[in-house]
Amino acid sequence: MTPPRTLETIGTRRWLILAVGIIAQTTTTTFLYGLAFLIPQLQAEQGLSLAEAGFLVTTPIFGLLACLIAWGVVADRRGERIVMAAGTGAAGLVLLGSIALPGLVALGAAWALAGACAAAVNAASGRVVIGWFDTSQRGMAMGIRQTAQPLGVGLASATLPAIGQHWGFRAALAFPAILCLVSAALVAVVIIDPPRPQRTRARVRSPYRFPHLWRLHVASALLVVPQFVVSTFALTYLVSRQEWDAVMAGQLVAAVQLAGAAARIGAGVWSDRVRSRTRPMRLIALLATASMALWVLGDMLVSWLALAALLLALVVTVAPNGLALTSVAETAGPSWAGRAISIHNTSQNVIALVVAPLFGGIIGGTSYAVAITVAGILPALAVLIIPVRMETLEPLA
Repeated sequence: MTPPRTLETIGTRRWLILAVGIIAQTTTTTFLYGLAFLIPQLQAEQGLSLAEAGFLVTTPIFGLLACLIAWGVVADRRGERIVMAAGTGAAGLVLLGSIALPGLVALGAAWALAGACAAAVNAASGRVVIGWFDTSQRGMAMGIRQTAQPLGVGLASATLPAIGQHWGFRAALAFPAILCLVSAALVAVVIIDPPRPQRTRARVRSPYRFPHLWRLHVASALLVVPQFVVSTFALTYLVSRQEWDAVMAGQLVAAVQLAGAAARIGAGVWSDRVRSRTRPMRLIALLATASMALWVLGDMLVSWLALAALLLALVVTVAPNGLALTSVAETAGPSWAGRAISIHNTSQNVIALVVAPLFGGIIGGTSYAVAITVAGILPALAVLIIPVRMETLEPLA
């Protein structure tokens, strides 16, 4: 019988485990958030309106939301490797099967089921990183892991439209499906479940009996609103208010996403060095408020200031994501990390679904300046809620 691996014996393999975790997360992101790049093909081939096509491509998110917490419970009890391999593999098979399904209702249902399967990666990939990296490198590792979403969206934008134009939107589904199946095989071969403490009664008590986790969830929810506002409306703002060409605006926003990914890693490294997740998180929240305020000021007075502030906001608002998730997992401890991460991700995705229509209505009914102001107030409120004085790197569970 092979003895269980520990932090002392795993060595450099933890970096390979991190890489495979990123691959799995990137792979599922290509269809969870990347199907929007097939909207033109859906409209051309199926005669859908923009609203109908937009709803159809969000069905994987509904499946994700429905099963995130359940997958977190399974990851806590059964381990990360089996959860990630089963979920990613099942998502790939469902996507492949959906290519042959007749009718859009069946297609939407299949995509929702694929999203439900892919939720396993969201629930477990962060948990495995937390388990194999100690507090001196955990922030950096989680920051690297958080780059999977922009990488997945970028991969989808570079591939799905071209495949859809040449062979149709159904053929484009084969690309993320095959990626999921390959990722499932990599997970099965490479991932090793991190060690777990013996399940004593004291260790499995809910960490939610303390206010720390609740405050982290609420503060993160406030911080993610400006992130989604900026990412959703940046291109539209550049075209309508700054009179940019849509292609150039899209290229600029895509390029800045790389800076945002670097900011997530930098924030993680910073948190490792100061041995705190919440203090950097609070300072970044202040920077997010300042960038939104400068954007409003520039929108009213000087166009170049508005552009500079918008680019700053695109980078700053995504920086604290990894810090919050790391703090949630550390606070919850190994017996509750999967559930706590899943609850955290569920709230983030619910907000993602609400932000676009809500702030689109505010912009349409008033102005960009009003919408940006509202979004900029929220990180200022988060500064007051982030539990800096209550922070501990030791689990509460």
